[in-house]
Order: sequence, then C-alpha cells, then structure tokens
Amino acid sequence: MNQLMRPFVVSLGDPAGIGPEITAKAWEARRVAELPPFFAVGDANSITAVWDGPIQLIHDVDMVAEVFSEALPVLHLEASGPIVPGQPSTEGAHMALKSLELGTGLARSGAAGALITGPVSKSQLYTIGYDHPGQTEYVAQHCGVSPTNATMMLAGPTLRVVPVTVHVPYKDVPGLLSIDLIKARAHATAKGLRRDFGIAHPRLAIAGLNPHAGEGGALGREEIEIIEPALRQLHEEGLNVSGPYPPDAMFTPQMRRSYDAALCIYHDQGLIPLKTLHFDEGVNMTLGLPIIRTSPDHGTAFPIAGRNEAHPGAMIAAIALARDAARHRALCLA
Repeated sequence: MNQLMRPFVVSLGDPAGIGPEITAKAWEARRVAELPPFFAVGDANSITAVWDGPIQLIHDVDMVAEVFSEALPVLHLEASGPIVPGQPSTEGAHMALKSLELGTGLARSGAAGALITGPVSKSQLYTIGYDHPGQTEYVAQHCGVSPTNATMMLAGPTLRVVPVTVHVPYKDVPGLLSIDLIKARAHATAKGLRRDFGIAHPRLAIAGLNPHAGEGGALGREEIEIIEPALRQLHEEGLNVSGPYPPDAMFTPQMRRSYDAALCIYHDQGLIPLKTLHFDEGVNMTLGLPIIRTSPDHGTAFPIAGRNEAHPGAMIAAIALARDAARHRALCLA
C-alpha cells in the first residue's frame, strides 16, 4: 500500500512541552497546509490541558480516516499523572518514551505511513535510564539501522544541512572525524536526496573544520589529511561533492544556490545557519531508515508551554515534508 494511503503518526513528546499544542495547531492548519491524515499518540490529557479544540480518541489506526476531518484523532496510552505545562516530570518522561516507542513500532510495521516525533527533554529521559543521544538514534536502532547509516538532515525552504558529527562535545570532533565517516554521511545524504526529495543528481558541498578551511594547513590540517582525501574518493565513486569551503562563507544566498545539501563537520556549524534562516520551518529528518521520520527542529520550549504562544510552523513543515517524502518514495516504486 502507498505510504500516503496510511495515516501518519505523531508522537507527542514530553507532555509538559509544546508538542501537544503544536500538534493540535497543525491539525487546525490541515486544510490550508494540505496535510494528510495524521493522529497523535500519547496522553490525550496533555492536549486538552493546552487546547480546547475537538479530539477523538481512537483504538485503531483504521479509525483515523473517518474522524480526521472533524477532530484530531488521538491514540491515548494512559494518564501520565498531573500535567502542568512547563513543568516536566518523571511520569511525563516515561510517557514521552512510550509514545516514541509505539509511534516507531506503528511506522515500522506499516500501520502508519510516517513517524513525526514531537520534542522531548533528553535530560528528563536520562533520569529514567534512556541511553540514546537523541530520538534519531533511538528510532534508528529500533529500525535495525546502525548510527553511522542513519543520518540526520535539517531541512528548511532554502537550506539543507547534514552534521557529520552530531551530539558530541566540540573538543571531541577532530578525533571523531574520519574519511570513512565523511563518506558514509555523503552517500546517505545523496541517497536520501534521491529517495525522499526526488533530486536525481544531488549536489553536495562540505564545510571545512577550521577557519578559512584550514588556510592551506596554516590553521589546521584536518582539511588536507581527512576532508580532501574523502572528497577525492567520493568523486571516484560518482558523487557530485565540492569543498571544503570556509564555513563563514558557505551559507550566503549565492552559495546556497550551488548545492542541494551542505555537509557540516559539527552540530552547530550547520544548525546555526539553518535555525537563523528557518527557525519556524526547520525540520529534522532521518535519512537511511526504512521508514519516513521527521521532527520539528526545536525543543520542548518549557518556558512558553501552556501560554498559547508556540508557533506550529515547524510541526506543520515536518508533516508536510513527510508527505512529500512519501510521494517521492511512491514514485520510485512505480
């Protein structure tokens, strides 16, 4: 069955964060944004605590199509204790993990056409024994994909970035950087651009690690010893990859038009320009999975939870990107 024919599942994230609110607001925007049917999974009380719109409790995914036009379908798991928006709890962390677990399972089994994950508090999850750096790694493991092959892409209307190293201290980045890691990220990115974005011949650009991309070795040798050899091998393997470029000049409008995705050496090198340009539209997408997984590229925003101030743009964009990816995958199979 075409993935677009199956409803998408949204794991609500931390009940005390803005996940429930932006999911509800995305449902409100369903017609204007042309969103496919989706349903939320988690504690329904976390939605009613911040939104007075219509919800419909469901017990079967097949019910989504029947009710989506008139109410937000919610697969209610259990009450996660008293919910106070902006005040995370241990019970809420357990609920966030349960909703992520079930959402991943529904997408993996084919019951849901895509998984959209709401924001979680990793510090809260760590208190209950969660041992993954983020949701990306959790979903990858439960899909049977190694962390190296599951690649995080952050996407906005005019920029896509892929961190080569992700949630690690900056001081550890040079030691983790390798030719093989760069090649793995590049191949996963190119495959993802073809499969999920419909770009037949992807153009990749890679940033340098050091200021001025090392200035010919004067400001660091990672470009000479690691990045450039990786680029040469990728060229030999048929990929259209250029660089390494000075990071401070890589995200100008002119440069952004010259590539389809930018490989960035460390987390903030890519996320700072992405969030500066597209904070309310940025989407975190995991490439290399058998399922489609997207997420709003922001956190729980506890300080504004429950105030009706959360902007749903990134959640809407995450659902829309999953929709587009499902369409591209369907065309690949046609």
